[in-house]
Amino acid sequence: MMYTRTGMNHRKSRGFSLIELMIVVAVVSILATLATANYRSYMLRTNRNEGRIALMQIQAAQEKYFLQNNTYATTMALVVAPTTSGGLGVTSLTAAGLTPNGYYTISLPAATANTYTAQAVATGSQANDKPVLCRTFSINEQGVRSPADSSGCWK
Repeated sequence: MMYTRTGMNHRKSRGFSLIELMIVVAVVSILATLATANYRSYMLRTNRNEGRIALMQIQAAQEKYFLQNNTYATTMALVVAPTTSGGLGVTSLTAAGLTPNGYYTISLPAATANTYTAQAVATGSQANDKPVLCRTFSINEQGVRSPADSSGCWK
C-alpha cells in the first residue's frame, strides 16, 4: 500500500514568518541599546584621563617652577608659556586652558605665590559624565586631590 503526501501539513516551509522576523529585530535593538549605553559610559570614563593628566602635568611643572623661582605660577599664561620664556611649559593646553580634545577647561582659581589649586572642569559632551562628582577635578600644592581618590574619579 502506497501513501501519497498531499495537503498543507506535509509541505516544506520556506523563509521566516513575520513574527519570527519581528522577534529577531526586537532582540537586536535591545542588544544595540545596551551596547551603546555601555560604550558611552566607557568613553566618558576614558576621557577623564585628559583632565587628570593635565592636572598632573601642572602639578609637576609647578613644583619645578617653585624650586627655581621660590613662587608658584599664578596665571594660565605662565602655565602654557614655554620654559625658555620663564613659564611652566605645559604645551598640551591652549592659551585658554583647554585640554587637547577640549573635554576639560583648566584654571588656577586660587593661586598665590605660596599656594595654588589647579582645577579641571568638564566641557562639551564630557559635562554629561556620571557621577556628577567626576565633572570637576582639582589638585593643590600639597597633592590633595578633589574629589577624593575613594570616589573612583581619579582611577
